[in-house]
Amino acid sequence: MMPFRDSIGTPLYEGCTKALLLGAGELGKEIAIEAQRLGVETITVDRYDNPPAAQVAHRHYTIDMRDGAALKAVIRRERPDAIIPEVEAINTDALLELEEEGFFVAPRARATKITMDRIALRRLAAEEAGVPTTPYRFARDPEELREACEEVGFPCIVKARMSSGGLGSSIVFGADQVREAYEIARRRARGYGEEVIVEGICKFDFEITELALAHYDPSGRVVISFPKPVGHLRSGSHYHVSWQPFVLIDEETGLSKSPLQAFGGKLHRSEDPTNPELLWRSERDGEKITAETAREIERQCYKIAERVVRKLIGAGGALEGLGIFGCELFVKIDEGGKPTVYFNEISPRPHDTGMVTIATQDLSEAALHIRAVLGLPIAGIRLLTPGAAHVVLSSEDSRWAPSYGNLSRALGIPGVRVLLFGKPSTYRERRLGLALAISDDVLDARLKAMEAAHLLEGGIRYGR
Repeated sequence: MMPFRDSIGTPLYEGCTKALLLGAGELGKEIAIEAQRLGVETITVDRYDNPPAAQVAHRHYTIDMRDGAALKAVIRRERPDAIIPEVEAINTDALLELEEEGFFVAPRARATKITMDRIALRRLAAEEAGVPTTPYRFARDPEELREACEEVGFPCIVKARMSSGGLGSSIVFGADQVREAYEIARRRARGYGEEVIVEGICKFDFEITELALAHYDPSGRVVISFPKPVGHLRSGSHYHVSWQPFVLIDEETGLSKSPLQAFGGKLHRSEDPTNPELLWRSERDGEKITAETAREIERQCYKIAERVVRKLIGAGGALEGLGIFGCELFVKIDEGGKPTVYFNEISPRPHDTGMVTIATQDLSEAALHIRAVLGLPIAGIRLLTPGAAHVVLSSEDSRWAPSYGNLSRALGIPGVRVLLFGKPSTYRERRLGLALAISDDVLDARLKAMEAAHLLEGGIRYGR
């Protein structure tokens, strides 16, 4: 456990404070920037040269992080104060071994291992934490999988046990697709390839990420804090749009300031033209929700996230881990306006949907994470303004050194700012940047962020 901290050394000199990031993408870049602001010596590790976070770090190593020997060699050489996993493709057994040696793995090595394992995570959430989830079953071969799919009900989702970002997942509409789904999950799994999980589909109205934060308060006590929930929508299995707060209430009317822009609605289809085929469309789209409904959704989000986080890093009632968790949740509102929130997944690190906090909060998710894992106190988290974020995607494969046009038009939109990640190469629908927008209302912020992102996508010039 990282002790409560009151001082930081000078980078590159004796007595420095070191943070080592496993994964150096855009999330890692934000963590590295926040670490540099605190005078922390920052080291990045990733599978390729010149990733985004390495461009702002003191040193970088290029290795296959699934190789336990290589991973341990780098960490033992650097001897960081904090090891910060930022991606899933990591040898978690090596992290457990390093933790046994006395290294601090944020938030804990056990949490990193469990959250990579869909079966272990679903058991922890549903059976230990007792939070609501969709129906699920496990299967070890195609015949077991067919029976499991029939029990859960078609359509359902078959997922690899060890995977992320939708890799190895398939939507199964009937028994004739089961064997193919099993083979996809088995081939594309990161490990434990024979066993798969089947999950029922929740026809939610929208999704939320709750960024639960385990941290020291100013008195030196470890607590869990909850920023305002972040609403988000996906393109397939990938993050596309997020906004915070998930709804803004007009206190005079007691209703949401703008109509709910829900899953499959007109705005969603405009934001995500790459994914026109959707399994359902929310019946709540275009409706206003009450303050009572909004407060109940928040209450359930905080309760579910806290229960799961405490199971991941708790022991004997105490919290024995530090850092931010991106808890993915489904929200379903019935005809009477009663909401139900379901647990989906959780990541023991900053979440891609949470990048909107760069514009909306006094401390972004990356700033919160680095403070927490270093043992620094956090006195509170303030939402400063409603805002939204929209991804900027590549449309071409295997291109190097893209450049970005239409910047003057995008930045000419009031309240808009742009993040360009600096990724050296492209593949189709790779996330290359992010458009952020702030406004008095989340709907206006979403429209501004969408306009800016689509301008930037149209202005990308691809190298050869």
